[in-house]
Amino acid sequence: MTPLLAVNNLKVSYPTRTGVVEAVRGVSFSLQKERLAIVGESGSGKSQTGRAIMGLTPKHGVVTADTLDFNGIDLLKASDKERRQLRGKRIAMVLQDPKYSLDPVMTIGRQICETLRTHESISRSEARDRALAMLEAVQIRDPKRVFDLHPHEVSGGMGQRAMIAMMLIAGPELLIADEPTSALDVTVQLDVLRIMDRLVSERGMGLIFVSHDLRLVSSFCDRVLVMYAGKVVEELKASELKNAQHPYTRGLLNCMPQIGESRHPLPVLDRKPEWAA
Repeated sequence: MTPLLAVNNLKVSYPTRTGVVEAVRGVSFSLQKERLAIVGESGSGKSQTGRAIMGLTPKHGVVTADTLDFNGIDLLKASDKERRQLRGKRIAMVLQDPKYSLDPVMTIGRQICETLRTHESISRSEARDRALAMLEAVQIRDPKRVFDLHPHEVSGGMGQRAMIAMMLIAGPELLIADEPTSALDVTVQLDVLRIMDRLVSERGMGLIFVSHDLRLVSSFCDRVLVMYAGKVVEELKASELKNAQHPYTRGLLNCMPQIGESRHPLPVLDRKPEWAA
């Protein structure tokens, strides 16, 4: 079966005054219509991998790959116009922090409608109705009020939900979710996960779920990629995460809190140079 997304030997580097920084080093994976988690510490290359797929790597960054194919489209050879047509409509990305991802001078409703009307020829009133329905779908209690607010007028959790609504409004085939539930309380987190789960199962959407929460991805996702220092060090079924073999993955699992267990001193990762080789 032809994968929805095929990534082979993806590399992202940044030239600096002191040399080249390799943020992503030879990442390879394929994605079907499933939920794929990418986990690892901050700085391991998770978000950089997602941004490279989206074509959002800063201009001074260098992206190379043997294969970077989305549903038959070579993303490395796609023009800027083709990229803009893909982003939002067929590939969408929920970024980490709505404070920096949402336009501060536009109302939330206008931003969601703009995303929809960029890709579909519909009236303003129809766009407004669909935007309100999507805000309600991500558990915003008073969507009409929030529709007319600016990002600075809502809480971090509500801003995150508005960002998710904006990314889902056009019904993408591939959603890259970068810590999409980090600012949400547990009950709303579960609601948002149910929405994403429904999109994968009903619309046949592929999901790349970037997270630090190992317990969450083990129950929500189908497969897990574990990244360290820009490389994938282990790939396994999410349901088998607790049986991981790589010492880095075992170290991450060991650092998780254990209810009813006193841990003094707190465990730390005993890093090995060969992990980054």
